[in-house]
Amino acid sequence: MAANTLLIELGVEELPPGALSSLAFALRDGVVKGLVDAEVPHGEAYALASPRRLAVRIEALTDKQPDREVEKRGPALVAAFKEGQPTKAAEGFARSCGVTVEELIHLETDKGTWLGYRERQSGETVETLLPAILNAAINALPVPKNMRWGASRIEFSRPVHWLVLLYGDQVVPASVLGLASGRTTLGHRFHAPTPIELRHADDYEAALEDAYVLVDLERRRERIREQVLAEAEVHDARAVIDEDLLEEVNGLVEWPVALTGTFDERFLEVPAECLISSMKANQKYFHLLDADGKLKPQFITLANIDSEDPQQVIYGNEKVIRPRLADAAFFFETDRKQTLEARRESLASVVFQRELGSLADKAARSEVVARFIAGKIGGDSQAAGRAAQLAKCDLVTEMVLEFPELQGIMGTYYARHDGEPESVAEAIHEQYLPRFAGDEIPRTPTGQALALADRLDTLTGIFGIGQRPTGAKDPFALRRATIGVLNILIKGELDLDLRELLELAASQHRELPKSEGLVDDVLTYMLDRFRAWAQDEGLPVDVYLAVRARPVTRPLDFARRLRAVHRFSQREEASALAAANKRVSNILAKQQHDGGTEVNSDRLIEDAEVALANAVSDCRDQVEPLFREAEYAQALDILATLRGPVDHFFDEVMVAVENDAIRANRLALLASLQSLFLEVADIAELQS
Repeated sequence: MAANTLLIELGVEELPPGALSSLAFALRDGVVKGLVDAEVPHGEAYALASPRRLAVRIEALTDKQPDREVEKRGPALVAAFKEGQPTKAAEGFARSCGVTVEELIHLETDKGTWLGYRERQSGETVETLLPAILNAAINALPVPKNMRWGASRIEFSRPVHWLVLLYGDQVVPASVLGLASGRTTLGHRFHAPTPIELRHADDYEAALEDAYVLVDLERRRERIREQVLAEAEVHDARAVIDEDLLEEVNGLVEWPVALTGTFDERFLEVPAECLISSMKANQKYFHLLDADGKLKPQFITLANIDSEDPQQVIYGNEKVIRPRLADAAFFFETDRKQTLEARRESLASVVFQRELGSLADKAARSEVVARFIAGKIGGDSQAAGRAAQLAKCDLVTEMVLEFPELQGIMGTYYARHDGEPESVAEAIHEQYLPRFAGDEIPRTPTGQALALADRLDTLTGIFGIGQRPTGAKDPFALRRATIGVLNILIKGELDLDLRELLELAASQHRELPKSEGLVDDVLTYMLDRFRAWAQDEGLPVDVYLAVRARPVTRPLDFARRLRAVHRFSQREEASALAAANKRVSNILAKQQHDGGTEVNSDRLIEDAEVALANAVSDCRDQVEPLFREAEYAQALDILATLRGPVDHFFDEVMVAVENDAIRANRLALLASLQSLFLEVADIAELQS
């Protein structure tokens, strides 16, 4: 069978930039799935796209399915013949196969002998298969919102204009979204408006580049990055490249050309975050910083045209950004005319959640918890309470209503302007930290107290109204809130009891329909999230399970145990001691031991049990002070020395003897041994 390159290109009006990449990869994956399902061998598959096209190029596509042998089974032999003559069942089966009864074969199975037929079927050609595969792939695309155009009943994200479907140098006849396939594509809308006839599928990318279209998503993205960095260097500046913005800009241009514009320096009196948000959200500009990390009155824009007069393009962008920045300056000036304190009343009319009340209600609940936490961690309870009162006030400012991503940031600026204590101003911003995996945590005690209080209020409230997250839905981002709490407590080295905090947070809610068992429910959910936290830290699941088996409710303590058990698991003795602990657990359960750990030395008969009892006693004296100081790694190093006495005990001593007193004493010895390890974790789980 021959192989060649397949090219698919769907030409459209400009697609939504945020959806371009996902649509391109979805189209590629859909076509590949169709080929795999049809058992058509192929090579590498590439997703290509620009604002005006979605394309797929597949190398080394075989021109047909492989031939295959098909086996059909008919009636059982006993039902196929009667007195040596074929029955109607046998004759009907033969007709369905297009042969005579004499041409059928016997198929032997474990359930008897059956009439059967084998034939070799030729594989279908790609020309035959592709129309259905392509239509299925396009119908399955995750289009954000379909539209219709003209009088057509056809729907797609944007109006479609052309379809290229080439297998090597041959057009594959197909009809997709009302378009007939061909070999004609279009280049850049302005630089190369003349139709392009593709001779071969392999010519596609080079032909489009000659027509001012970079159709390779990754190559175009890196071209943009390189140009932005180069432009910044020319202006002795550092460009800040936000990856999400870069992806969006990549979906806006086919032939990127970076240009640098300027804006009036008077706008620098406005907080840099406001100007940056305006430039990114409204104009898709990259901002520039000077050597000191301060915002420069310049921006980099990506034109989709290589203009003969680039200064006119720059002027146009400067003209457009001016009113946008003026709006930001106006919002900033207007907002500062009213203090955050004066805005507290407005929070009563902003619903946090229908059953949990307003933002004012949430602030009041968080204030109590924040004050308590601040007192526990050596912070300023009064500052924490004040920060909780003002924490959500910037949500009703003009700036944050226009740029929601500035919540907390603007609150900090406005609090400073109002003369609030610096710790209060900082905490208003820090309440949202960490915002994502790897983000920094609040660095001030007031910020830590507020960030914890806010999340704990949300967790207990949402669980309390029965809206806990499911595998598919987490509308209140409770998983992220939980990981945030864990990170603040652990990285901030705050040794707080999660149960105590949850009980206080839950008690601040007036009425919760799911209040029974609420604290236990939320606590279990949060401690279960330690599994994801541990994996992010590179810790194996069995290490997490070993610690999770113990009733540990202080996240900092939980993390210390995790790291200690992981270190212990790398020791040579770990595997044997984990197996021994599992054996001990099984013995104690089978013998229905009462849990006692008092060992009577007078009933120790065998040398091996005497040696183990002495070793356990010696270890206990050494590790108990370490347990009190949470020095779990050192404690486990000492417990690792028990491997020899434990192995010797199980080699020489029978536990389940007939003498009740001796048996009970040996069970107490094993329970005493187990209790030492359980002070840290159930290391039997390391066998998982």
